[in-house]
Amino acid sequence: MAVFVALGAFLMTLVGGWTAQRVTDRRHLVLGLAGGLMLGVVGLDLLPEALDAAGQAVFGVPAALLLFVGGFLFAHLGERLLAVRRAAHGASDARAPEVGLTAASAMVIHSLMDGVALGAAFQVGGGMGLAVAVAVITHDFADGFNTYTLTSLYGNARNKALAMLFADALAPVVGAASTLLFTLPEQLLGSYLGFFGGVLLYLAAAEILPEAHHDHPARSTLLCTVAGVGFIWLVVGIAG
Repeated sequence: MAVFVALGAFLMTLVGGWTAQRVTDRRHLVLGLAGGLMLGVVGLDLLPEALDAAGQAVFGVPAALLLFVGGFLFAHLGERLLAVRRAAHGASDARAPEVGLTAASAMVIHSLMDGVALGAAFQVGGGMGLAVAVAVITHDFADGFNTYTLTSLYGNARNKALAMLFADALAPVVGAASTLLFTLPEQLLGSYLGFFGGVLLYLAAAEILPEAHHDHPARSTLLCTVAGVGFIWLVVGIAG
């Protein structure tokens, strides 16, 4: 059953990526929406789950929050190192394509974990599985949208963006199928969610949203960002 539901997530991810590439003439709106979706996923979905699953304190701070900050710093340092490397080789654009591929790869891993969570939920019971299924299928639209946007934003060719989109779409199916063989410890899952949340927040706040408002500081761009957050809030509310 979990694998069957994951096929719905597969299709929804592709729809999200298709939407992102079809509205390139409104790039600032696409980026504004992507930033809102990412912000909503981090603040309303990933962090609460991470705190529940890996909430033990380390020197008075929940481990999930430490990993969240660590993920943010990891993304920042990684981008700076790649930018310096490109500048040293005479590249005119400091926006490194490798950053886009790395970010998209993180989205793929996240979708893989979605599939694992889906399979584990169906092992617990049908009601839990249904709730997780609603969350995974609906927010995989945002995952596909963000995966394609992130890959192409950093100057990667369209075929690479499509390859990462397909990998992101396939990941929940693989993750759900893997639960037939093993179960991921809750604490490890919480740690991963905290770290990934930090990476995602950095990309949204330091890259996606500034780029969205750079050439088009329009009210419509801001409204798209708010709509993205609102969409994730709706998804979380339905799943809850």
